[in-house]
Amino acid sequence: MSKMTAAERAKKTPMPEQPAEQRRHNFDEVPLGYTPEMAIREASRCLGCKNPPCVKGCPVQVKIPEFIKLIVDGKFAEAARVIKSTNCLPAVCGRVCPQETQCEAECLLGKKNEPVAIGRLERFAADYEREQAGIKVPPKAPPNGKKIAIVGSGPSGLTAAGDLALLGYDVTIFEAFHKAGGVLLYGIPEFRLPKAIVQKEVDYLKTLGVKVEVNQVVGKSVEVDELLQQEGFSAVFVGIGAGLPTFLGIPGENLGGVYSANEYLTRANLMKAYRFPEFDTPVVTGRSVCVVGGGNVAMDAARTALRMGSDHVHIVYRRSRQELPARAEEIHHAEEEGVVFKFLSNPLSLEGDEKGRVQKMRCQEMELGPPDQSGRRRPVPKPGSEFHIETDLVIMAIGAGANPLLPKATKELSLNKWGYIVANEKGRTTKQGVWAGGDIVTGSATVIEAMGAGKRAAADMHAYLSNGKTGPWLETAGEKV
Repeated sequence: MSKMTAAERAKKTPMPEQPAEQRRHNFDEVPLGYTPEMAIREASRCLGCKNPPCVKGCPVQVKIPEFIKLIVDGKFAEAARVIKSTNCLPAVCGRVCPQETQCEAECLLGKKNEPVAIGRLERFAADYEREQAGIKVPPKAPPNGKKIAIVGSGPSGLTAAGDLALLGYDVTIFEAFHKAGGVLLYGIPEFRLPKAIVQKEVDYLKTLGVKVEVNQVVGKSVEVDELLQQEGFSAVFVGIGAGLPTFLGIPGENLGGVYSANEYLTRANLMKAYRFPEFDTPVVTGRSVCVVGGGNVAMDAARTALRMGSDHVHIVYRRSRQELPARAEEIHHAEEEGVVFKFLSNPLSLEGDEKGRVQKMRCQEMELGPPDQSGRRRPVPKPGSEFHIETDLVIMAIGAGANPLLPKATKELSLNKWGYIVANEKGRTTKQGVWAGGDIVTGSATVIEAMGAGKRAAADMHAYLSNGKTGPWLETAGEKV
């Protein structure tokens, strides 16, 4: 294309979307993706930096300028294959990765203008390869005869599995649910990440030779020690996530019509409650819904409730709009669709009717005081400011705790005070031969951060096993747990 003017280079190429009034009534994907012409135009904004800072902002070190240049040249499938040399889940990352705080935050063009839409271009390349060019398997090392077990098929586990398969290992994923994908499948709604996309990414790993065993709750059906000592696995990676529901501990949380976000989204997504009665997964619809929390999970729950047929959906958040931790794009989409935000509002109790079903939420207005340990201003109550919200469905989206089954069943595996697995930067735990990464180590974080943990662990597993398991497990310089 012809050389861009300064004005043309200043702003991102918009991505088409479903209109808000239309999409709030369906579960189809909201952003519709770039056309080839849009992708080439957006890719042409890239400055092609010699020392690209965007790569440093990517937890899995995608070769960003390289794949963007291929898009400019119209080599879309080749661009996807460059991405997949370091990222085995590009169609996922292009949709749900918070690029605005990572690679795009480092883009030099973004210092004075809008940064290059790296995530949109990643999505475009991955979708093009899958839909138009066919998936191509990269070169693999020959089999080395060593088996590795991956526990959990979320982002960290899938990433570790893909990297290790390419290095010649015999990799088996053990997944507790009946389908692989972890939080990508049960936590993120169809309108943000279609399940068919997740399945295609899992299928790609299978073409690399990765085996997937579902309905396997490690810590119950089989133990980590059994995998290492009896099943012939040389190493185990634990990526079981942080899926333990969390509640506020206020009166009335045991009333009917009160869900954790974990249960609500799992029913809606993995168990397809949104297609009831075709799928036999009942879920309370609710005429007036309150979602407590301000992160991406809260946005997902609120937007799902709208699509399930609710008339009114409130997000109740105890801080102000400026402190919302959700992605700006998700907040924008929620507002467009009609979600109402009740800022500086803290739930005190839930009140029910004579049948034990939730009827009202009693709240108190808050104001912001000095910053707390998170760096955000601490909300403090305003005396005499209580009010009620009528509601017949409450969803608690205030974070999740560590999955306790495997850690408690595994000897020598140290946990911190919150129940998360203690691991060093490379993923090594206090149990020899066991690595861990993702939310079960850090607590709830992003998909791409979990993928980065899986990638670092896979590299360290390979180094350790290639060295014949010699050397001290945690005593080498700089490695602390």
